[in-house]
Amino acid sequence: MATHQHFNPAHIVATHDVADGIRLFDIRPDDGLQAHAPGSHIDVEVLVEDRPQYRSFSLIGDAAEAGAYRIAVKDRPDGHGGSRYLWSLEPGDRLRISDPKDRFPLSYRAPKVVLIAGGIGITPLYGMARALVQSAHDVRLLYTARTREEMAFVDELAAELGDRLELYVTGEGQRLDPAAVIQDLHPEAELYICGPQSLREAFLSVWLEQNRPAERFRFETFASSGRLPDTPFDVRVANRDLEFTVARDQSLLDALQAHGVNDVLYDCEHGECGLCTIDVVEHSGELDHRDVFYSPRQKAAGTRMCACVSRVHDGHIVIDTSRHAVDTGHPD
Repeated sequence: MATHQHFNPAHIVATHDVADGIRLFDIRPDDGLQAHAPGSHIDVEVLVEDRPQYRSFSLIGDAAEAGAYRIAVKDRPDGHGGSRYLWSLEPGDRLRISDPKDRFPLSYRAPKVVLIAGGIGITPLYGMARALVQSAHDVRLLYTARTREEMAFVDELAAELGDRLELYVTGEGQRLDPAAVIQDLHPEAELYICGPQSLREAFLSVWLEQNRPAERFRFETFASSGRLPDTPFDVRVANRDLEFTVARDQSLLDALQAHGVNDVLYDCEHGECGLCTIDVVEHSGELDHRDVFYSPRQKAAGTRMCACVSRVHDGHIVIDTSRHAVDTGHPD
């Protein structure tokens, strides 16, 4: 099992709303700030039904400049409860956070960089855009959301980027065209994207169709961005003769641990590393693969899944955890 990371005591310094349904939090750890790269994030401990859970949030801008770690939290009334907990906090309230981690690194090596932000996905790309401008890189930021009121940091980004910032408001009929964005890019251009799964998949499909290098397509994931709504589902662990129900606000990995199945390895808890993959023996309902580890072909086969993020929609599943450590390499 992965080693549990250390969480540091901290407090809320300030909060303010930066867009409809998006609140900015300035958080200062008791033991001081650490330097971090653009695209980094922290994990925050939240309480959901009095149970500690953990959510990842991108760091916005430079902590040294702000005097605090700055995160933006989208209010999700139909979510798992983490956002509602954070929205209930006020300046002075205490919480626990991890040190900054960089799993979405900016390389600075490409002659042209395109940043694609969908909704709250602007958060890691905000700092990247500023860093690229300050280092005189050729950068373009395409930002899409349902309404203008739901777009955060537009004024700040416009001041930094000028006409290199393009806004696409889907509620006004403005939609990003992946083919049009990608087809004229420099052959060595890099694309960084953060947003809903559907947006990422649309761009990735065109990127690969145009035979561009997969390693130049970089993305940050939303762990909760599935194709289907969250519903409870029943689980039978075949190799343990164990049955239980995974709650709507609970991951399969969390449920396994709650029922004493503590031998499933895990690390990222974002569906990226593939360490927590388990065998699917059978299932009813639809498998909602929310990871970015498996290829579309592997997901369609439905024989394995990442326990940290993937779910079953309106059904049940029989799994075998005895061979979960087999598939730890990168998929084909």
